Amino acid sequence: MQVTPFLPGLSPVGAKSLTVARDAGNLSSNGGAVVLREAALRLGLAEVIASALPETRNPLLVTHTYDDMVTARMMAIACGHEDADDLDTLRHDPALKIACGRAPESGAGLPSQPTISRLENLADLKVLYRIGINFIDLFCRGYDAPPASIVLDIDDTDDLVHGGQQLALFNTHAGGHCFQPIHIFEGNSSKPILSLIRPGKRPSGAEIARVLLHVVHRIGRHWPKVAILVRGDGHYCAPEVLDLLRKKRCDYILGLPTNRTLEAHAAPWHEQCRWRWKPGLARVRRFHQLQYAAGSWAQEEKIIARVEATALGTDARFIVTNLPGRAKVLYEKVYCARGRMENLIKDLKLYTRSDKTACHRWQANQFRLFLHTGAYWLLHSVRLAAPKRSRWRGATFATIRVLLVKIAVRVEELRTKIKLSFPPHLPHAADLALIAARLCPQAP
Repeated sequence: MQVTPFLPGLSPVGAKSLTVARDAGNLSSNGGAVVLREAALRLGLAEVIASALPETRNPLLVTHTYDDMVTARMMAIACGHEDADDLDTLRHDPALKIACGRAPESGAGLPSQPTISRLENLADLKVLYRIGINFIDLFCRGYDAPPASIVLDIDDTDDLVHGGQQLALFNTHAGGHCFQPIHIFEGNSSKPILSLIRPGKRPSGAEIARVLLHVVHRIGRHWPKVAILVRGDGHYCAPEVLDLLRKKRCDYILGLPTNRTLEAHAAPWHEQCRWRWKPGLARVRRFHQLQYAAGSWAQEEKIIARVEATALGTDARFIVTNLPGRAKVLYEKVYCARGRMENLIKDLKLYTRSDKTACHRWQANQFRLFLHTGAYWLLHSVRLAAPKRSRWRGATFATIRVLLVKIAVRVEELRTKIKLSFPPHLPHAADLALIAARLCPQAP
């Protein structure tokens, strides 16, 4: 049989020409997806999204269940194929078919792009609300026992759009039309709790309070005695938010935008730092506490001021908190730890491409955001299954995907089993085996 040349014109090796053909058999570059499947089964991830969708189809005519479609989409995103179009080519990929619970050769192909697009446009507001609640429940199920305390890191990010999407607004800071979704992660475990798409503008205090109310209330139903600390930057310090957190008996540590009154309080501290700073010193930093209430606040709050002098001058930052303790510790150890939230958003936005929100309807874009959150759960589960002091605990999703997921594998479907053949010189094979053993319920 004549084979059509593939990649013609390659330079010879050792005076021998290179002939390339696409006839290697049932191979896949997504060998690590079989480990992601174990994480998905352990979490019950497909049910989180699919169980909220109304089933109105004739069961006799159904080829792909909602669980199948959701799983295929999340697996593809986790493997780096974030576009639904990719499934037109990958629907017969043997490793992805196994990851979705289908036999690699005799099983039906995965859903194609038109099927996925119909799925993404199926959800309405009530369905999206139930999915959001299911993700909060998934977070709570991820603990073997109720924790004594958790940290809710809340932040938003810009999501630039390039079309006529609903809710897209022009944002000067973002440099174009965008969404500005809110993300909530648990600060200690890096687990996602909730991601909500919203208009491309700064959220109001009432909007933030509504979101936090649902999250705190749902977590409280699972863990009535858990201590909750809410941590966020300056534009989350609104009177509605403070009132809610006091009512719910939550701890909080939030950035506080400066104003003339606060600057007047800090004036002598500026002078003190300016006087102590000398050329050759990187900086002089001092911390102070005061009681303060803005005009819209219901009561005075504990304010911590960080005043710093450098070669560029002096600078003051303020935070508001109800936590006891020294100002230096609360600012540097507790509040500044929220900087890790930027890396979590980076994992979600950059490495699962959660900014692929090109649908016209905002409901479809929110559904997509939930699918990308599911892909985050898959990759993060692999990271958590690694030993605590291993390189994988601090690895980005890009590193995990390249080294543990995008692996060549040959797949053979036999009469009584399916055989996966990995390369004999597989880097990090021992780490992959250990992670798989921790995720697999049937591991020896």
